[in-house]
Amino acid sequence: MKFEQYNIAPEIKRSLEENDFKKPTDIQFKAIPSILKGEDVLAIAQTGTGKTAAFAIPVLDILQSQRRTKESWQVKCLVMVPTRELAIQIADVFKQLGKYTKLNILGLFGGVEQDPQIKKLEKGVDVLIATPGRMFDLIHQKYIDLSRVQILILDEADHMLDLGFIKDIRDVMRSMPRKRQTLFFSATINETIKDLAYSVVHNPIRIQISPKDPVSKNVTHSVAYVEMDDKRFFLERLVKEFPENKILVFVRTKVRAERVHAAMQRVGIETLTMHGDKGQQDRLAVMEEFKKGNIKVLITTDVNARGIDIPNVDYVINYDLPDEPENYIHRVGRTGRGVQKGRAVSFCSTEEKPLLDAIQKYIGKPIDTMTIEKSDYRETIAFSEDIPNNNWRLLLEEEEKNKEKKKRKKK
Repeated sequence: MKFEQYNIAPEIKRSLEENDFKKPTDIQFKAIPSILKGEDVLAIAQTGTGKTAAFAIPVLDILQSQRRTKESWQVKCLVMVPTRELAIQIADVFKQLGKYTKLNILGLFGGVEQDPQIKKLEKGVDVLIATPGRMFDLIHQKYIDLSRVQILILDEADHMLDLGFIKDIRDVMRSMPRKRQTLFFSATINETIKDLAYSVVHNPIRIQISPKDPVSKNVTHSVAYVEMDDKRFFLERLVKEFPENKILVFVRTKVRAERVHAAMQRVGIETLTMHGDKGQQDRLAVMEEFKKGNIKVLITTDVNARGIDIPNVDYVINYDLPDEPENYIHRVGRTGRGVQKGRAVSFCSTEEKPLLDAIQKYIGKPIDTMTIEKSDYRETIAFSEDIPNNNWRLLLEEEEKNKEKKKRKKK
C-alpha cells in the first residue's frame, strides 16, 4: 500500500510526496490505521524504522480535520521526549509534514531563552513537542494549558524512564482530560516499561517490530581490536582515507570528546564536538554544521545516540564502547537510515572486552571481527602525523629487525 492510497488530508499527502514518502515502513503500516481510528497504541520498534512519521502523519490528519473553535489556541497534542535534540527533530518532522495545514507546531526545550517560546504559545499551538523541564516551568508560569489535550504521545519512553522522568509523566497526565488518546513509543520493552505503558494507555493496540537482529539490516558493523592509546591513530587513518565521508564518532565522556578533538586537530583534521557541557545554541550550531557537511567529523557522547536523524552518515565509529549494551544499537543506528546503507566500526581495547561481551550477549550474536595484521597495526601508527619525525616508525622497524635477528640466531 502506498501513502497516496491512504484516506488522509490532501495537504498531508502533498507534503509526503514532496518529502519522498512513498510506501510506509512496517511500523508506519501497522500504527497509522489504529491511530486514525482513535485507538491507544503501544509500539515497540528499533531505531531508524520511521517511528516519528508513524505518529506524526495520523495526528496531523486528525487535527487538520477538526473545525477551528475559540479554544483552538490550546494544546491539542502533546509529545513528551527526553532530550532537546529529539524535541527539535520531531518538531521538524511535524513541520515538514504539516507544511500545508493550518496547524501550529512548537518544539519546547530548555537551554534557550523562554520569551520567544512564550510568544509562540500565546499565539496558539496545536502540537507541542516538549522536554519535561521547560514544559513544567511554563505550566507553573500559566503559559501552557493542557486541559484540552486530545492526544498524548510518549516517545523514547524507555530513555525517559532511564532519566527518571516517570514522576513528571504522571504529573502531566493529571492536568489532562482522562478521555484522551495515548500513543506510547519505545525502542525496548521490559517489565518497568510494561508497567508504565499499561498505566497510561487504555486497551492499547500493541505493535512490536522486533527483527531477529536488532541492528538494522542496512548497517554493516564490525569490531576492531585496538589498544586505548592507539585509537587516535586508527581514527586519523580512517578519516584521511575517506575524506568525503560523513563520520560520527562516539566516545564515553565529555573529557574524552575534547581530547579526541584535540588529537585530530594536531594532525590537521577538523572536527566538531557535542556533549552535555555545550550550551543549546552551540549544540544547534554544531548539528547544523554537521548536517550540512561543512565539517565531516562529529565527536559526541551518547547525547546523540538516541533518536537523532542526521542525514547521510556514512560511518559510525565507536571510539569507546558504550557502558550500556543497548546504546550500541542506538549508536550504530545513526547510519544506514531509511533505505541508505551504512557502516559502523567499534574500537575495542583489552580493558573493554567485558563491554563487548555484554553487547554481543544483548544483540544475541557475535559482532564480525575486523582482523588487523600486526604489520597493518604498525603501519597505522607510523602513518600518523602526530609522531614527530616518524620516530615511532623507526623504532618499530628497528624492533622488527632485532626480532628477525634473534629468530635467525635461534635457527
